[in-house]
Amino acid sequence: MKNTALTSTHIELGAKMVPFAGYNMPVSYEGVNAEHETVRKSVGVFDVSHMGEFLITGEHSLDLIQKISSNDASKLTDGKAQYSCMPNSTGGIVDDLIIYRFNAEKYLLVVNASNIEKDWNWISQHNSMDATMRDLSDEYSLLAIQGPKAAEAMQSLTDVNLTDIKFYSFEVAPFAGVENVIISATGYTGSGGFEIYVKNEDAQKVWDRVFEAGAEFGIKPIGLAARDTLRLEMGFCLYGNDIDDTTSPIEAGLGWITKFTKDFVNSEALKEQKENGPKRKLIGFEIEERGIPRQSYEIVDDNGKVIGNVTSGTMSPSLEKGIGMGYVPVEYATPGSKINIQIRKKALPATVVKMPFYKG
Repeated sequence: MKNTALTSTHIELGAKMVPFAGYNMPVSYEGVNAEHETVRKSVGVFDVSHMGEFLITGEHSLDLIQKISSNDASKLTDGKAQYSCMPNSTGGIVDDLIIYRFNAEKYLLVVNASNIEKDWNWISQHNSMDATMRDLSDEYSLLAIQGPKAAEAMQSLTDVNLTDIKFYSFEVAPFAGVENVIISATGYTGSGGFEIYVKNEDAQKVWDRVFEAGAEFGIKPIGLAARDTLRLEMGFCLYGNDIDDTTSPIEAGLGWITKFTKDFVNSEALKEQKENGPKRKLIGFEIEERGIPRQSYEIVDDNGKVIGNVTSGTMSPSLEKGIGMGYVPVEYATPGSKINIQIRKKALPATVVKMPFYKG
């Protein structure tokens, strides 16, 4: 099992550590609800150094990215980022990712930790245009500093005006006494904030400075459990739960990152699916009684017939009710539709709702 540059720090802080995507990661410190609330109301820091980073450079870098990704990366300008996914050749998704454009011949792809090797092989397989690829995953650490007070708490660490970094934009600048830090605003919590990409050897220094600067704002370390409840309240997909090699971006509600203005892997089949409409859709639901939906619980109709499975579920700390996502036939996918979640021997009534669950 791999460690991040900050693993010993998490252990010293009393974090509960668990194996995640091949890494020894902090799942919680003081408890998921308290950590969740810290991010929603103040500022918290996640170590997400397990994520993968691929540098794509050269004259044909954009050609390769356009081939493997569903979104239109030609729309990116310098200092902008884009959420996208990599469709496979059978209608599913290899991975979802974020694409950063530094200039016309330099891009960074940020991929999920559990898919680093798979993604690298997939992209390499399609690199007939000889773009230059470098896997930087083991060289970089990544801190996600999230919450409404993030900009104010971190401003003393950089000359860049943090409030000027718009959503899905980034700057390369000195931060916490370290040169050439990527400061981006692509957070997955729905509460604002920044991601800080630094070399492993600088990670501890940056972590310490971040906590010194944020002390007066009540900054706290946050584990992966709260990361999951925060992203689920926003209706954001998690690879391996809500999207995978068998789910299409159209079914998953990711039509907005699937642009048919260009050719990409399996674009013809996905275009046909979009035009004809998928047979099933990813929905969000709220349980009407007390109960917590969990991944793989059955979704049933009023006659007890299984119509789908929960892909992600939790007790929402912000809403104080059971929420979840799952795929159901399209006739059950309209907001307001009634479904039931099988929790042990009881089918609890639930309502399909428009996501995000948490409106802020």
